[in-house]
Amino acid sequence: MTIHYMNGAGNDFMVMDARGGQYDFEKLAIELCKLAKADGFMAVDHSDKADFRLHFYNSDGTRGEMCGNGARCICRYAYEMGIAGDTMTVETDAGLVPGWRIDETQYRVKLNNPSILDLSRKGPVAYVELGNPGVPHAVAEYQGDLWADADCIWDHMKELRWDKAFPKGANVNFYQWIGDAEVRVLTFERGVEDYTLACGTGTGSVAAVIWKQGKLPGKYLTAHSRGGTLKVTIGEDEGIIHTLFLEGPTEIVRTYEF
Repeated sequence: MTIHYMNGAGNDFMVMDARGGQYDFEKLAIELCKLAKADGFMAVDHSDKADFRLHFYNSDGTRGEMCGNGARCICRYAYEMGIAGDTMTVETDAGLVPGWRIDETQYRVKLNNPSILDLSRKGPVAYVELGNPGVPHAVAEYQGDLWADADCIWDHMKELRWDKAFPKGANVNFYQWIGDAEVRVLTFERGVEDYTLACGTGTGSVAAVIWKQGKLPGKYLTAHSRGGTLKVTIGEDEGIIHTLFLEGPTEIVRTYEF
């Protein structure tokens, strides 16, 4: 069994080709993520709706609907392994996700559109679900030095992750403005139960909330996470978001043979 260890703007994943096999994905996710201290596990499978099927699991073995940076990495994996061309469609639990190879390392995906976009779910904390069933995200602006204060606000972000206002639980994303269309983002991810170095769907959710609040001057957001930089492009019509494109770097770090 060949496992590729991949990184997408700070999110890291263990990736395998599961086509034609029978595997205990939950067990593999826990064991492989522990080996590399990875955020998640992804497996490629056959699909009758897309170029291939993505099974995504968090490091604790729980299944996830979708992962933005994971989707970008799986697109590179599929291209490098000859599973798909430089334009492809990925079937996920949250819906179909188109993907594009931009160059050797840069990949873009179309995130699932918001099925829920509530700007005041818990006071100033917004709630977003991307896709249906949706990937749940809580989003709030942070007044201060977000990354420097990360240790101080860890408990607060963990509390929000389990808050009853978010019945599915939520990935919690705080952002800090550093330019007209530029932010820093910090995400506490469910399933990892800690900060991760980046979160693609979280970045998309931050962009959706900022745009809906009328705070984004245009339709482009540059978001810096502690693992790398992502760019979000918003497409809308009469105030309704119909496209969220996520673009950033990918890397195949190493290969394991078992």
